[in-house]
Amino acid sequence: MNRRWMIILLLVITFLALSLKLAPGWVQTANAQPAAIWPDITLVEVENGFVLPVHITHAGDGSGRLFVIEQDGRIKIIKNGQLFGTFLDINARVRSPGDVGGGNEEGLLSLAFPPGNGLSKDYFYVYYTNLNGNNQVSRFHLGASADLANPNSEELILLFNHPNENNHNGGQIAFGPDGYLYIGTGDGGGSGDPSNNAQNTNSLLGKLLRIDTEMAPIPLPPLDHQLVLPMVIKQTSSSYITYRIPPDNPYANTAGYRGEIWAFGLRNPWRFSFDRLQHDLFIADVGQGDWEEIDFQASTSAGGENYGWDILEGFVCFNSPGCSTTGKTVPIHAYDHSVGCSVTGGYVYRGTTYPGLAGIYYFGDFCSGNIWGIQRENNSWVVQNLIDTPYWLSSFGEDEAGELYVADRAGGRIYHIQEALP
Repeated sequence: MNRRWMIILLLVITFLALSLKLAPGWVQTANAQPAAIWPDITLVEVENGFVLPVHITHAGDGSGRLFVIEQDGRIKIIKNGQLFGTFLDINARVRSPGDVGGGNEEGLLSLAFPPGNGLSKDYFYVYYTNLNGNNQVSRFHLGASADLANPNSEELILLFNHPNENNHNGGQIAFGPDGYLYIGTGDGGGSGDPSNNAQNTNSLLGKLLRIDTEMAPIPLPPLDHQLVLPMVIKQTSSSYITYRIPPDNPYANTAGYRGEIWAFGLRNPWRFSFDRLQHDLFIADVGQGDWEEIDFQASTSAGGENYGWDILEGFVCFNSPGCSTTGKTVPIHAYDHSVGCSVTGGYVYRGTTYPGLAGIYYFGDFCSGNIWGIQRENNSWVVQNLIDTPYWLSSFGEDEAGELYVADRAGGRIYHIQEALP
């Protein structure tokens, strides 16, 4: 080989070596998450005249309706942008702030429609505090139309004894991407979880539960006979099995654990939601005296997270200096009471009307009225205060198209979160 060809060959080898050396770095840069971009947002009133609104949701049936849950026991419908009427009234069964002995956190707290609503399913679920001060999940059926429920069709699904305190009721119910019903329960109330419910795996309080309510009803034999079935089931006073425990729940067959538990170590989860695109789970857990937190569970999780209460409050040990975080899942964000005092969980925006809002999880604070956004930047979570409002933010909501809303509990108004375009 002559000198000329040797030089050319060396140049080619050198070029290939440099390409291989530089390729990994180039790939990492291409795949890295970009710097967070934050939108300017504004709130536009949709409707008013509600009494203590605490939840906003949709039916998932293509109707475009919004359902607004009033804490005193009524559900109203917003249809075509206007208040349409009352969907359900169970005020006489609900203990709420206006009742004698009613606590500020008790009442009708949330509503969930099952997957397939409007097709073969004419029912829905609610979570409320009954007149005894206990919390329950019940199923109701529709009445004469899709805009009117039958209040006499109630079926008890699950009862949570809550006899001693009137706070920390949790109250969120929602169907996950897997079709199971998720239920957020408070720790039973009082200061510092006096009954240690959140860490007690034999208690359903201070938990995120996951149950199957959508199986076909199975008639039970007479109650003086033993029921034996190859799966975990639960019965109330009705003559039907009211729910099953999914076999892939993390503690479905674990001694010392209630099979309904999906995650535990929560104080008072006030709104959780699933990212409708990526299926990740966000939980806003109201703190004790110092810290509010946002907890996270990736869509790949098999459940079983311990979010730390009452060992941790936020990132900090609670009443036990030097506590261990081993086995605990710490928050992705926590803020102290200099900026707020009661976190209200929201949603990841996946609508199409405002592309600048996309991919950000929006949440707020009941006391300060602040609304923040949280998103990933270079594999870390970053947070930005987006707007300060004068409202008592009791709940965020999502319509069928993925648009986001927020409720002002004191003012009785519902607002649409929009991008403030120049």
